[in-house]
Amino acid sequence: MNKWKKSRAAARAKEIWRRFCKNKIALAGFIVLSIIVLVVIFANVIVPYEMATTAAPKERLQAPNAQHLFGTDDLGRDVFARIVHAAPNSLLIGFTVSFGSLLVGGTLGIACGYFGGKFDNLIMRFLDMISALPGSLLAIVMVAVLGPNMRNLIIALIVGQIAGFARMSRSVALSISEQEYIKAAKAGGSSNLRIIFRHAVPNAAGTLIINTTMSISGVILSACSLSFIGLGVQPPKPEWGAMLNDARQFFNTSPYLMIIPGLAILITSISINMMGDGLRDALDPKLKS
Repeated sequence: MNKWKKSRAAARAKEIWRRFCKNKIALAGFIVLSIIVLVVIFANVIVPYEMATTAAPKERLQAPNAQHLFGTDDLGRDVFARIVHAAPNSLLIGFTVSFGSLLVGGTLGIACGYFGGKFDNLIMRFLDMISALPGSLLAIVMVAVLGPNMRNLIIALIVGQIAGFARMSRSVALSISEQEYIKAAKAGGSSNLRIIFRHAVPNAAGTLIINTTMSISGVILSACSLSFIGLGVQPPKPEWGAMLNDARQFFNTSPYLMIIPGLAILITSISINMMGDGLRDALDPKLKS
């Protein structure tokens, strides 16, 4: 029986991958994101971290050249090294916040949709209170109170994302809880915990995975925005949003200082969105091709 389930899961995964690969735009996004992930993994091999943080006044504001591929900033630090070593910070925030929000919000939403009643009303009204403030404004307030650093930024962004994930997973759980196989499992004496993890979560997984993937680019943009105003990753750690802020005063004389980090944010966000669109189509059960 277990062997049959494994073979069925493998066949379904193969079919999803086939559908995904048919979408050339999504495949291009996946390739670009894979390259970015490889850059993150081998950042120290590509360029030493010291080049991203060590000031060299004699080399300040050099335009892109053979020695400094993306030029140098106002302190003489290598911009290419800063772009490379900022990528782990931005991707770590994006993936941690998205999957952290999925874990907390998804769990709450599925529990609310499955159990309903007073538990559902209590949790959802509490989440309504949290979402009364826009997510970005809530994050700004929380980081300002807790202190600007990477850990507090992640916590603030997760809190701002929880309500959206909870509502999404609750709606999926509500539709699933009325299915015949759920009623049959209850009649068969299965515990609520077993029904949730064996039936509700797997059937909601497709929707949750798609929305989680699509949210990563938004989280990266939010993190860069907060770093841009000084509430995100703090110096000397490089971060794309903070690099944009540092480069504002040099835009007329050294525009590359803003253009290069901006392109890094743009390319990363677009590649994730392209991959998310393809994943959504690949996981759509209505597609028969």
